[in-house]
Amino acid sequence: MKIGIFTDSYKPYTSGVVTSINTFKEELGRLGHNVYIFAPNYPNYEEEERHVYRYYSLPAPTNPDYTLAIPVYPGMTNLLSRLELDVIHVHSPFTMGRVGLHYAKRYGLPLLFTYHTLYDEYVHYVPVAQDLARDVTIKYSSHFCNQCNHIIAPSAEVANRLRYYRVKTPVTIIPTGVPLHRFEHGDKGWLRNHYDIPPENRILLFVGRLTKEKNLEFLIEAFARIKSEHPQTTLVLTAQGPLEGELKRRTLSLGLSLENDVLFTGALPFDTLVNVYFSADLFVFSSVTETQGLVLIEAMASGLPVVAVRANGVNDMVDNDVNGKLTSLDLDEFAGAVGELLDNPALYQRYKENALIKADKLSAANMARKLENVYQVSQVRNKRRPKRLREPLRWMS
Repeated sequence: MKIGIFTDSYKPYTSGVVTSINTFKEELGRLGHNVYIFAPNYPNYEEEERHVYRYYSLPAPTNPDYTLAIPVYPGMTNLLSRLELDVIHVHSPFTMGRVGLHYAKRYGLPLLFTYHTLYDEYVHYVPVAQDLARDVTIKYSSHFCNQCNHIIAPSAEVANRLRYYRVKTPVTIIPTGVPLHRFEHGDKGWLRNHYDIPPENRILLFVGRLTKEKNLEFLIEAFARIKSEHPQTTLVLTAQGPLEGELKRRTLSLGLSLENDVLFTGALPFDTLVNVYFSADLFVFSSVTETQGLVLIEAMASGLPVVAVRANGVNDMVDNDVNGKLTSLDLDEFAGAVGELLDNPALYQRYKENALIKADKLSAANMARKLENVYQVSQVRNKRRPKRLREPLRWMS
């Protein structure tokens, strides 16, 4: 099968969406399928893989690490005719998602859309009229969903939200799986070998983006309380994002050191990230808006118990009092949950073993087979429909 992926973000940008695309691409390749990526380009980035087609792009005004595609690709019609795609799978309802929608309709191909993000929960980036922005966002994304043949939801929370939005398109829940073969081994001493972390300290780890929705000021303030009760602890934030400077200032204002109390490593390549997971003792997660929280399962694949704030997406990944603890958005409760695991070796070991079991159930290979089945069913259903092709818009040809 030939699968066209249209996405508003891809390498070298790091995000859950990019990780999801990479993971499924690798596993679908193992199953014998060909995956073609259509994505924005990034300045000074040299392409490292085949079958990736880049659209000219501009830096995003609010995030210089992110680029916005200009939906013009000279020769795209000839390229797609030559590739003879069987299905188009989009990962955004915006620029590249619209491009994918256009070509799916033009060539009569089944169109799938993975609803990675609860877009209405990001309206805090809009400086005015946030209620109006939320309503418009919901209507826009719902309309886009209803033009697709099938929706992939990373979690039950997202599937329920789509029903609430009155999306009529069929929805299948398929989380992004964990490539377990990449978590078979890791360097447990990597963080201590590369940073000035006292050997006796327990390491709490966060992996993600340094953005408002990740609620990292809460996490740092909770860590200050944890540190007062458990002095031999270090918080590691493996992430990059626009709030790095602000979060470092908040760390210092709480009397914490940036050398061995709270460490900002920046984003790291995946192979190095695996070593970071293996170096840690506990995964801590404060985000209040997640569609899946893929890093939670990556942490579990490394044998890390989790303490997280109870939130959309997180609830599906973390089983409370089984492989981790879920808390309310309360500093004392969160800090107390971390302290309980640090103080109770038997409880910690039980959660660790259950974390590995949870990760095994959500392996990338299993999830890719589920996605493959959705592609095949969508193809069959699409062939039964009369084709209504559109003439291409000139700027997309």
